[in-house]
Amino acid sequence: MAFPSRYPPDLIDAVVQRVADARTVRAYGAVTTVARQLNLEPRLVQKWVTKATTPTTPGPGRPAGNPHPLYLPPRLLHCKFCHQPMPYNHLHEGHQCQQNCRPRPLGAAALADVVGRAILRHAPRILHATGAPAPPHLAAMHAHHVLARITIGATPADITLTWRATPTPMAAGLNVERVRRVATARGLALTDPIRARQLLHASLASVDPTTAPAEPVHAEAAALLAELQLRLGHPTDAITWATYTHHSTTHLHGPTHPRTLHALHLLANAHRHAGQNQRAYKHYRQLGEHLTTTAGPHAQPTLAAHATTALVLHTLGHCQPARTLLADTIATHRREHPDHPATTQMTQHLTRIWDDCAAKGHQHHDI
Repeated sequence: MAFPSRYPPDLIDAVVQRVADARTVRAYGAVTTVARQLNLEPRLVQKWVTKATTPTTPGPGRPAGNPHPLYLPPRLLHCKFCHQPMPYNHLHEGHQCQQNCRPRPLGAAALADVVGRAILRHAPRILHATGAPAPPHLAAMHAHHVLARITIGATPADITLTWRATPTPMAAGLNVERVRRVATARGLALTDPIRARQLLHASLASVDPTTAPAEPVHAEAAALLAELQLRLGHPTDAITWATYTHHSTTHLHGPTHPRTLHALHLLANAHRHAGQNQRAYKHYRQLGEHLTTTAGPHAQPTLAAHATTALVLHTLGHCQPARTLLADTIATHRREHPDHPATTQMTQHLTRIWDDCAAKGHQHHDI
């Protein structure tokens, strides 16, 4: 077959991340497997993967849809240039310093891979794995136990690790095999969601989501299970596990941590799909407020939350406030993010709301 001379960056990033995910399941053959699945040349895929982990081309990885559960704890990361923290950026699925002194965020997958390999080389006892070698992303998930600070330069390889003089105690009951099962389920989520759901049910068989204490691995498994239940058309079941995930991440990380905000968005989406729009509205409003504080009032994720809040308002019958909120959001989005495709989508939703009001003979006085 003929191959295009230039592939879009998003496709390359997605292929690199797919290889990284495959390597959490199988230690060898990931490049060949992914290349065969996508009908690509293995040498080309290997070239992309190599560039993604070398100093010259960071090639940030992209998780499929949502923040990957095995990425670095964000509070560890600091920018080498502005010395500011580098939190996780949902829009670009990477880490960006607060002063935006770099042209683009650094991919979370590439950073986790570099840090995880360093931990496995210098502090392998962080994971008491048995059998197959532990993947770097699994070690990176627990970096805060052995690292006090990670300073990032221009690329993932331009990195300085500040090790703790005394490692902190590992989380009680850490079970590497449970983490592996969750990672395996995530790898299967796109290709075999039924099998992935079975693995997650087995991992959570002893967990009562209404009474179980907060536990990181259980929270990650529950979040993925909720996502799968939504995709498979079972929003009520998704609500149960999304509620547990949100409560757990709030307890473990605080209400504005990226994982907590992801869980809150998941919970709001589950309520919306279940037709429980009043609760969905409450959660979307809360999400918008938290994102306004953490990402900023004009950030794309914040405006996306406001736009969805407007759609829920319309579903609840409050079409005039919905139109006003959505129109204001569109104006801000167009000004702050010119040419972003979400502006067109929001405008289409606003047109649909206007058409619905006209069909129902509503007499509103807003412009």
